[in-house]
Amino acid sequence: MAITHIDIGREFPVPASAAWRLLADTRLWTSWGPTISDVDLDPPVIRTGARGRVRTSVGAWLPFEITEVVPGTRWSWKVMGVPATGHRVEVTPTGSRVVFEVPTVVAPYAVVCRLALRRMARLLTSGSGPAPPAR
Repeated sequence: MAITHIDIGREFPVPASAAWRLLADTRLWTSWGPTISDVDLDPPVIRTGARGRVRTSVGAWLPFEITEVVPGTRWSWKVMGVPATGHRVEVTPTGSRVVFEVPTVVAPYAVVCRLALRRMARLLTSGSGPAPPAR
């Protein structure tokens, strides 16, 4: 069986529900996603079949569709009709682990995912947790 993606992950000393909230609430994506400067999805929580758009850090708006959601565990999407990074939360003995599933055809994107995990670490371990921005 061919490898279709690589996992880039990091453990956090927080409940899986806190990590999932960071991944599932689109209002929080700009706080950890290095390539995302805005998100347009109403309501702002992922669900299978939801369609919206993200503005990249260079200003371009790209359409997306959430293709799969397993609540509290995993979600995936297509950006511009192309399968993109999957997002997963696993329960660990000391908290949780967030994993980005990077398609092998875009393996260099793993660098961006590592930066996102560092940003998540600051948000999840700051004590106050991330707050969605006012709109």
